[in-house]
Amino acid sequence: MHQAAAQPANTTAAHQSANSIAVSRADLPLCCPRHADKLWNMHPRVYLPIENTPDGTAVCPYCGAHYRLVD
Repeated sequence: MHQAAAQPANTTAAHQSANSIAVSRADLPLCCPRHADKLWNMHPRVYLPIENTPDGTAVCPYCGAHYRLVD
């Protein structure tokens, strides 16, 4: 029987949005989990080069959080 991988609790402000998390250039460099997240140690911190992507979006490879650059 195949068990699904356990998902971290979605209790941080970074995971409130079902679609994407809006970030501004003032938030750069963007990392996940973000510094303001209460559970900052829920997975290893990874820096996401969102400013270098053509569509201004990035996805965390650990938790799947979607980020969107708004300015």
